[in-house]
Amino acid sequence: MAEPAAARLTIDLDALAHNFHALAAQAQGAEVAPVVKSDAYGLGAAQVARRLWAEGARSFFVARLGEGESLRAALGPERAAAIFVLDGFTANAGPRLDAARLTPALCSLPQVSAAAAWAARSGQPLSVALHVDTGMNRQGVTPDEARALLAGQALRGLDVSLVMSHLGSASAPQDPRNSEQLQRFLEVRSAFAEASASLSASAGMFLDPAYRFDLVRPGVSLYGGGPLETPDARLKAVATLSAPVLDIRTIPAGETVGYGGSVRLTRTTRVAVVAAGYSDGVIRAAKAGGYAWFGRARRPLLVVNMDILVIDLGDAEARVGDAVELLGPNALLDDLATAGGTVAHEILVRLGRRAERIYLGEA
Repeated sequence: MAEPAAARLTIDLDALAHNFHALAAQAQGAEVAPVVKSDAYGLGAAQVARRLWAEGARSFFVARLGEGESLRAALGPERAAAIFVLDGFTANAGPRLDAARLTPALCSLPQVSAAAAWAARSGQPLSVALHVDTGMNRQGVTPDEARALLAGQALRGLDVSLVMSHLGSASAPQDPRNSEQLQRFLEVRSAFAEASASLSASAGMFLDPAYRFDLVRPGVSLYGGGPLETPDARLKAVATLSAPVLDIRTIPAGETVGYGGSVRLTRTTRVAVVAAGYSDGVIRAAKAGGYAWFGRARRPLLVVNMDILVIDLGDAEARVGDAVELLGPNALLDDLATAGGTVAHEILVRLGRRAERIYLGEA
């Protein structure tokens, strides 16, 4: 039984399914391969992936080798998904990749050499993705290196099933770096004509159709984050964080609230003390411009501490034990991220494990 003062994190897998199909419609025929790294952005990779498999997803992306192994175990033998590991072929990864039937996304020449050496030792071709850096300067071989690999013998024993890259500015559609990256990727893609191609994640899917290729890799938008880092009505909130009111206080004008007296009240104010804080994932910086949802209206965040926060109740009637929505369909993910000076991705992965977790719509 959950303790009375515990926060509650409800993960709505029906909303996740809605977002998957909305993104599939946007993809217009490209395969939608969900990104479930970092435990599906903190929401539970096992539950998320099983529901997405039921909705038609057949390929998934993770970051770490261990994430891939855990995902394979969670999906089980009856769900033979393709699982790509974005870290690539790391040290001593061969036996583990083989045992869990994972596909490394090779991101450097040493990784290519290590993967080819493993394939030669095992006597079996190794399916890989080739990650090409088209301008983000983070991961991937250069376009020239990719073409040289194809021209030489370095890929012997490797089955390049996917050639991929990643856009650095897709959430800013007018940024010229998007078209520059597209052109570089087109040149590489033409050299690997037999492989599938993937350039776009959540934001890139909403650029021109030329960016979609054969496979798209949505992450944050599956979980309710807008592709342009602002709320998007086409997507539903997957995560709802709520917490009960612990206390209701009336504070005179001129008094301060919280540590350091950083919030000085200009009017007599009724506030609610709520049983959640940054330990539960409410970014502390969001007290400047952030809000909760209570009494059918937005209520400003005044203070966010580790275990409690304070909201301005305004004219709302409240009782101890009433639930306050801190994130969800009314307290929007992208709004909280903006108030906290961050992105929706970070809000999701920082949702604490203390809150009681409830899954709706498990497959």
